[in-house]
Amino acid sequence: MQRSFAEYDGFRKQRKITRREAFLAEMERVVPWSRLEALIEPHYPVAGKGRKPYPLRTMLRVHLLRHWYGYSDPGMEEALHDIPALRRFAGLDAGTGRMPDETTILNFRHLLEAHQLAESLFQEVVALLAERGLILREGTIVDATLIAAPPSTKNAARQRDPEMTSSKKGNQWHFGMKAHIGADTAHGLVHTLEVTTGKVPDYSMADTLLHGDEATAHGDRGYADKTREADRPREEDAVGPRWFVPFKRRKGCDTTEEQKRLNRLMAALRSAVEHPFRVLKRQFGYAKVRYRGLFKNEQHLFTQFALVDLYLVRRLIVPAG
Repeated sequence: MQRSFAEYDGFRKQRKITRREAFLAEMERVVPWSRLEALIEPHYPVAGKGRKPYPLRTMLRVHLLRHWYGYSDPGMEEALHDIPALRRFAGLDAGTGRMPDETTILNFRHLLEAHQLAESLFQEVVALLAERGLILREGTIVDATLIAAPPSTKNAARQRDPEMTSSKKGNQWHFGMKAHIGADTAHGLVHTLEVTTGKVPDYSMADTLLHGDEATAHGDRGYADKTREADRPREEDAVGPRWFVPFKRRKGCDTTEEQKRLNRLMAALRSAVEHPFRVLKRQFGYAKVRYRGLFKNEQHLFTQFALVDLYLVRRLIVPAG
């Protein structure tokens, strides 16, 4: 595609490749664009009366840029005008065409929400990674993270989000929601996501985070109950995976040296489940809810975790189709 003079960065003979450009080049390579576009295309408007819609390819790329950089709809519109690297990634040219405005960007997000396509995109990425042998389904690690919501009542409704609740972690209370994930033991890739209000206990979500084919399941003490104790003997006719949770110091009886050693081994294996949360909150900056209510935030998280998985395997996956 030939670009106008507006898309060239001056007359420097050498120009540094920025971290943003390097990141977008990696994402260009690993995102399965054709597969994701095929899921959205049946629902995407075709040209008719009125203004011609932007190509689906462009709007999908703009949508993912919002997730990677945490832009609001107006912020994304501003960024497309301000940052040439984002325009190039989206296939836009400031010199020859118009930029999507915030309403267009909002309408695309609403389209995905109306048809719950974010979950389909997540499942498509999981299927791709399974095909490439990166999700082996032999074992699952379960964990949850709290996503904060505004606790203030100084708003138009004079109330906090009724779908968010408080949860205690350690000695602190946190208001918001929880993202519960099941991650593969091979590479720590997320294959299952459940979003709940903050007060839902971790152990109650354990079984919903399993895909059903795993031989082993791993969780911290928050997932322990009478059926998942570390030293509980397994029945010969037991169904489901073998659970591994840390040994707990019992009243009047310290854990043995062997139990401490096993706890360290289990903790080392479980650490892989923290990597998706680190990418979500640090790389992509998703530490607070974006919207009111659980549904929109759940749809947002499905897309986020699809991108988290692709980010984690960006050095392992071959170019996607």
